[in-house]
Amino acid sequence: MRDALLAVGTRKGLFLARSTGGGPFEVEPVHFSTIGVPSVAIDTRGAAPRLLAGIEYGHFGPSVMWSDDLGATWQEADRPPVAFPEETGAALTRVWQLTPSPSEPDVVWAGTEPGALFRSEDRGATYSLVEGLWNHPHRAQWQPGGGGLCMHTVLPHPTDPKTIGVAVSTGGFYRSTDAGASWEAANRGIRAPFLPEGSQYPEFGQCVHKVAVHPSRPERLFLQHHFGVYRSDDFGGCWTSIGDSLPSDFGFPIAVHPDRPDTVYVFPLQADMDRTPVDHRCRVFRSDDAGGSWQALSRGLPEDPVHASVLRDAMTASSAGVFFGTRDGEVYGSRDDGETWSLIARHLPDVLSVRAALL
Repeated sequence: MRDALLAVGTRKGLFLARSTGGGPFEVEPVHFSTIGVPSVAIDTRGAAPRLLAGIEYGHFGPSVMWSDDLGATWQEADRPPVAFPEETGAALTRVWQLTPSPSEPDVVWAGTEPGALFRSEDRGATYSLVEGLWNHPHRAQWQPGGGGLCMHTVLPHPTDPKTIGVAVSTGGFYRSTDAGASWEAANRGIRAPFLPEGSQYPEFGQCVHKVAVHPSRPERLFLQHHFGVYRSDDFGGCWTSIGDSLPSDFGFPIAVHPDRPDTVYVFPLQADMDRTPVDHRCRVFRSDDAGGSWQALSRGLPEDPVHASVLRDAMTASSAGVFFGTRDGEVYGSRDDGETWSLIARHLPDVLSVRAALL
């Protein structure tokens, strides 16, 4: 069995955990101690895997580091890797997302705060602003969500480099079919119940929390909204609610099984004003029929009342398993599609991002 790597970005450092031959994960000493790591990626496209970490230096500002030796050493570009052109008048606050392109060998996408998309052509060392989205007429009307005006989701098409989708809170979901030169809002069917009757389905302005896609069926998207869970079967052309049978349709993460495009995972919370697990029980919910029905998965998870939530990038489903981290610093993993769970780490700082891969 292949070895596995788990990368856990927290509010105070990056933790790597490795599993050898299917054995238990062993957590290594912290990297970037005391520095926030809101985004991580494991790029397995090259001859050797590359780790990418979006870090927050505090008053030195945010940056992107990379490692080609599984974290033994880290490098940073000679110039600020992600920076807004001077004429934009904008300053980088955070790198929310790092996403290697599945169709272009050296391309990595970065989603940032303020809401913008950047493209790297050197495997994530340096980035340039995607001006087509930055200059979109809607952007001036986007409003920050509770976490800021963040571009938290980047979904490059698995085979067509010209097609890409992004989500920004609280702009909504946008898509491009010309490599980012032009963009259209793609939020039809997503309800914003906080708006007045008659205007609850706006063209844009929805508070999307996370969007997921399966590489073998890229036209199908799953979306966790501030007020609902949705599915699209035409890459965002139209959305249908699939959260009616969940105990709550409020939450942050959503993840698709790596091998089964109809299997999707969410972590429901009580409500937007009570961001704790439903009934204070730690449960992941899985659908095996693209959202038609859901089942609670909790075997191996805490039985005591739980009050910590799971953030939008703190859950992942990959060939290495399904993993999530909580805001009270616990990390759990499952190698049987969520049927049973094991504790991997505890007493970590607030978990912001989780990624996993087979090596």
